[in-house]
Amino acid sequence: MELLRVVFTHYRWPFLGAILLSLVSAGLGVGVIAFINQRLIEVGSPLSALPQFLGLLAVLLAVTLATQVSLTLLGHHFVFDLRARLVKRILDTDIERLERLGNATLLASLSSDVRNITVGFVRLPELVQGAVLTLASIAYLAWLSPSMVAVTVVWIASTMTVGWVLISRVYRHFHLVRASEDHLYKDFQSAIEGRKELALNRDRARRFFDESFTKNARAYRHHIIRADSYHLSAGNWSNIMMLGAIGVVFFMANGLGWASPAVATTFALALLFLRTPLIQAIGAWPTLISAQVAFDKLASLELAAFEPGFEVDDAFAGWQRLELVGVSYHYPASGAQEGFQVGPVDLVLERGEQVFLIGGNGSGKSTLARLLTGLYQPQSGQIKVDGHPLTPAQWKSFRARFASVFTDFHQFDTAMGPGGAPANPALVDTWLERLHMTQKLQWEGERVINTQLSQGQRKRLALLLAICEERDILMLDEWAADQDPQFRRLFYRELLPLLRDMGKTVFAISHDDGYFVHADRLLEMSKGQLKELTGAQRERASEDAVAQISAQD
Repeated sequence: MELLRVVFTHYRWPFLGAILLSLVSAGLGVGVIAFINQRLIEVGSPLSALPQFLGLLAVLLAVTLATQVSLTLLGHHFVFDLRARLVKRILDTDIERLERLGNATLLASLSSDVRNITVGFVRLPELVQGAVLTLASIAYLAWLSPSMVAVTVVWIASTMTVGWVLISRVYRHFHLVRASEDHLYKDFQSAIEGRKELALNRDRARRFFDESFTKNARAYRHHIIRADSYHLSAGNWSNIMMLGAIGVVFFMANGLGWASPAVATTFALALLFLRTPLIQAIGAWPTLISAQVAFDKLASLELAAFEPGFEVDDAFAGWQRLELVGVSYHYPASGAQEGFQVGPVDLVLERGEQVFLIGGNGSGKSTLARLLTGLYQPQSGQIKVDGHPLTPAQWKSFRARFASVFTDFHQFDTAMGPGGAPANPALVDTWLERLHMTQKLQWEGERVINTQLSQGQRKRLALLLAICEERDILMLDEWAADQDPQFRRLFYRELLPLLRDMGKTVFAISHDDGYFVHADRLLEMSKGQLKELTGAQRERASEDAVAQISAQD
């Protein structure tokens, strides 16, 4: 099993130590059986045998508990590292890959997959101890009666074979359960994020509930019932067949004369002793199978390889000129929808400029913004900094020049300065006042504790946090669209000049035609192609950008 191999690779010595404890525990278990056979089954056992027996039981209890605790601790340490590595890999993975996977898949992996791996490792001690105890007990019984142990092993092997067939069915249905969970998480996401639309349109809500959620929930129910049924069948089969093995042992001893009643009793004791560990092992196996399925699912995400640390080389602190040279990006076709290409784009951005970008919906503005910030890597063409093309190792350094407020921004609540240090208090206070948010926000140290704000206020908070990062370039994607007319006027006429005075380069996607005059340059995106508007073109755009865009669409 690949999962156990990974555990052995990363935790070799702790794992071997836990296995050694399991062997000691198994040896002590067999020792208890041997002690009963040699000292307690006989009539007239000495009184001194009782304290020895109780002492042996105490040692067995201590070692068995130590074995289980060590394996459990090992499992939880592994799961902690797995979860930490998974989140770090998500943080290091390209935005394009994450967008293809989708939020529902990632959330399912972070919750269901990690949970299933955790449960599997919690049950790992039962599987390890069951296997070790079985082998050790069979070795002792073979010493007592080779012929009887041969039949017993065949009986147990037949029992385990049928159990394995049943467990294989569990494995197949767990795969299907995991696939169903992805669909359910998408439904959960739709129910939560689409709550306003579903509340207004009950027909849509009914159709969503009946045709999407109910269908996927029934599929999940079907496969989980099948998995549990095969699991229970495997457990009951093993339980009953182990009881049957005791009857077969006494038949071989008393009916066929293969061994003495004392040996048959020892066999029966050993089988009774093994009955619970074997059933637990069989019960633990499906959870490990589920953990392996989850582990395979995590591997299928194809996230970035794990790298410790978040260090970024500040290689472009003194940049003066950014260039996009023949940059293009193509979205593949999806179903009946044709693919869409942005570019080839040629763009020069000088330090300190304030550049506005206009364009209709679906023209490629947001894709261009992602290309410019390095979130998307060009499929052809180059991005240059001061005339030097970016190398693969420089992408993180390039992105470190940007702070952004995209239209689909996530609302963070902590003000951070350069390098993750606390934000400059004077800068925070100044921009709180300029953004008219001094009385709107409640702070607890560097953290805003009341983020239940209007959309316009959330964008102001996002802009504040972006400014606190003190990065060179601000990428603003239709930032002013949710501001009231008075504050929109304030933004273009007062705040943008203040950002210029701070040395900030601003690249703003905007439809506010009345304020295009405040831009150093005006760019237009149309059907994936970029051009700069100058002279009469810029004047016409400034007069009525919306009408111009509508006409082009």
